[in-house]
Amino acid sequence: MRADLLALTTDALVALANRGLVKRAAKEADGLELSVVGDTITGRFPDGVEAVLPGGVALESAPCSCGAAGVCRHRIAVVLAYQAQGEAAEFRPWDPGGVDDAELTARFGERAVAAARRAVRAGVAVRLIRPTERDPVAVAELPSCTVRFLVPGDLSYVDTDAAAARRAEVVVLAVWAFREAEGRDGFDLGGVPRVDASGPAAVRELTGRLLRDGAVHTSPVLDAEVRRLHQELVAARLHWPAAALEELADQLDAYRSRGAAHRVERVAELITELHARCVATGQRTRVLGSDEVAETPLRRVRLTALGCRVRAVDDERVAEVCFAGGGSVLVLRHRWSVGADEVVTGHDLVTRRVGGAALGALAVSNVVSESAVRSPSRLVRIASSRVSKTSITPLGDAWDDLPDALVVRDFAATARALRDLPPRVVRARVEAESVRVVRIARVRSVGYDPGAQRLDAVVVDEQGVEATVSAVHRSVAPAALDVLAEALESGPRYVSGAVRRAGGRLSVEPLAVRTADALVVPDLAEGGGTTALGTSDRPAIDPVEAALRGAVSACAEVAHRGVDHLPPTMPARLAESVADLRRVGLVKAADRLAAFAEHPTADHWHAAHLRLLVTAEAR
Repeated sequence: MRADLLALTTDALVALANRGLVKRAAKEADGLELSVVGDTITGRFPDGVEAVLPGGVALESAPCSCGAAGVCRHRIAVVLAYQAQGEAAEFRPWDPGGVDDAELTARFGERAVAAARRAVRAGVAVRLIRPTERDPVAVAELPSCTVRFLVPGDLSYVDTDAAAARRAEVVVLAVWAFREAEGRDGFDLGGVPRVDASGPAAVRELTGRLLRDGAVHTSPVLDAEVRRLHQELVAARLHWPAAALEELADQLDAYRSRGAAHRVERVAELITELHARCVATGQRTRVLGSDEVAETPLRRVRLTALGCRVRAVDDERVAEVCFAGGGSVLVLRHRWSVGADEVVTGHDLVTRRVGGAALGALAVSNVVSESAVRSPSRLVRIASSRVSKTSITPLGDAWDDLPDALVVRDFAATARALRDLPPRVVRARVEAESVRVVRIARVRSVGYDPGAQRLDAVVVDEQGVEATVSAVHRSVAPAALDVLAEALESGPRYVSGAVRRAGGRLSVEPLAVRTADALVVPDLAEGGGTTALGTSDRPAIDPVEAALRGAVSACAEVAHRGVDHLPPTMPARLAESVADLRRVGLVKAADRLAAFAEHPTADHWHAAHLRLLVTAEAR
């Protein structure tokens, strides 16, 4: 029996070819003549084409008289016909780490193994998804690509979106990652185990000066220094502080130009994040970034749309389409300028061209591209190319086949997993980190808070545990709440969006809703937002949340004005926040803030603000 062919699931065949080819092969599987001699399977088709699948030969390398390069429909049809005559492969837990180095060297060569060793010396952040009976494919998520082991114990059937030049190296890295995992799902393979406590001195000096002087006293000279330092961090492949510094520079630019994108609280968060990454003692690839180039071309990537978010940033519009790719979420970001008097409608958004395709089509489809480029932060770019193809097909029921790592079925378990994550200020700075597809058993209620202009829905999972789907009105998507309410009231199966903990339970900021009929993307909907919505019964802000918000706001005002330029009213405001924190039982946070109020130094501010941010995140 050819156990390798019996183990190939439909999804595995799609990964080796594409869904359209598998469907065509299924139609032809019944009409071929199949013969089995030893471990060689031969299929003869009515039109005279003959495909031969010898044992130990990868499917793409098996001979076929049709002359097609790679995996063709004839090879797949032979697999399907053989599976129809045999018994389905029984699932047995397995681990790719069981492949030894001798086999890796024999299959991929010394050069690939040596390249993998160099990568391990620098450190590689990995996330593993182990095979289950529901999803028998083992997956290794590397910073620049995904590696999927489609058949247990057989490296002939490994799928990766890495370019051909790096394919062998990343497969070796993935095998080593499973070998060294020791029960962990996310960890660093090799590299420096801890970050130097001194951190990037230039970053600490710059943020310290900014905190003392305040954002209101910055000048174009400081901007130039920030941009220069950002380039140095990029060159050193310190991707996470580089990204934070770039965002900080954008915030300072927005403040001086009186742009709507500037947020006082966000500037304070970025200052704290940069300081925390400099002094953290965690794994280097998690805190500072992996030793990867800024962008990596992908050989072929298969993406499943999860919806779209549209934002207005001054005179720009930003559309972010989220995709499931392998075991992670990738983001395609598109920016464009709009005139001061220009009105952007839902139709304009849907038809806007991105990488040669309409934005509305990308947000609700399966995408297969040979011209995609991926960054360590999981941004993906699809270029227009006459040579490399990009195909778009209907989404269908693709969400039913998403990896378990991207689907939330147990609200309580997901809330616990979010609680156990490291603080956001020192986690890997990846896009759409918390975006998931949430499986809904039923929607319990939908309501609108006119004061907050917020739509809230209470949904439950199969265990009866509640979660909240919550969206706030934004002028850039005026019809979003109307369309969202209608979709939620239709009995949806799934909601995609960013998940977080709020008040001890799961909360979802929605991107799209999968109803029985279609995938609904509220941000791309037509209309003016005039539908009457029912009133929400969501309770007011609780005292703990109010105390945290007040204290965080006070700290942000300090960073805005500068520790050396605090107004006379600041001591009283800080004292009020300290009292509020003590009143709700947040004693340690109150002590940190009181220490800063008594001795207003940069170190005391960092200690207080970091404590407040972590406390707010952990609720």
